[in-house]
Amino acid sequence: MFLRVFHRFFRAGVCAGGLALAALPAAAAPEALRICASEIEAPYSYKDGSGFENRIAEIVAAQMGRKADFVWSPRAAIYLVRDGLDKNECDVVMGLDSGDERVLTTRPYYRAGYVFVTRADRELSIDTWNDPRLKQMSSIAMGYASSAEAMIKKIGKYEDNANYVYSLTDFKSRRNQYIRVDPARMVNEVAQGKADLAIAFAPEVARYVKASTVPLKMQRVPADDTGTGEPIAFQFDQSMAVRKNDRALLDALNAALAAAAPQIQKVLSDEGIPVVPAAS
Repeated sequence: MFLRVFHRFFRAGVCAGGLALAALPAAAAPEALRICASEIEAPYSYKDGSGFENRIAEIVAAQMGRKADFVWSPRAAIYLVRDGLDKNECDVVMGLDSGDERVLTTRPYYRAGYVFVTRADRELSIDTWNDPRLKQMSSIAMGYASSAEAMIKKIGKYEDNANYVYSLTDFKSRRNQYIRVDPARMVNEVAQGKADLAIAFAPEVARYVKASTVPLKMQRVPADDTGTGEPIAFQFDQSMAVRKNDRALLDALNAALAAAAPQIQKVLSDEGIPVVPAAS
């Protein structure tokens, strides 16, 4: 991250003893860009700033000549709009789906999809949701209220798999509360052979797949080819978000995102996230 350099001119003043320089004022600090971020949403965001969305936020702020000022929340990221942005605790939220109706969203800065995570030594390649091997699996790791869960329900595998998924959160009740399935745990279950596979949004698991000492493979999940009901979406554009009345900040962020695109792509590449072409 770099700071904007301010060039200032100073005039010499005349005093009784001859020429004297006016006192040198302190350099102005860059304006802060307040970004609401979760302390517990690794790998996106984490309290030590190691999340890849934290790094992207710093790049964009620097491109604007501003300093990323993280307004940390101990709660999950799903609460950042309601508890942070809407209450004016911050001005920007990272990583929302483009077009989220609660906010104004920037141009997408990346697009990614869901993946199957499997052990490389299994040489498992699934190209259709009608693959009979899926029917035989009873330990599929996935997140709650996700596209993966919706699809597993659609193909009739939810009941067979539910007890295993509940075990990933130590059987905590989902009643009236949000519970996140730890993506690192999902990947570790696959690596240890406890799960047949994991189905997850690629940005959520890529870091852990890359770091695994057991060789793992990510394969893009196929489109919903069941031909029943409304198709389940598996690819999403990701944007930054501002309040609906903050059009000026939105425009500034869009300009910064365009200028910083190569740096952002490097962060995503370093993270191991397989991006997909933007939606047309």
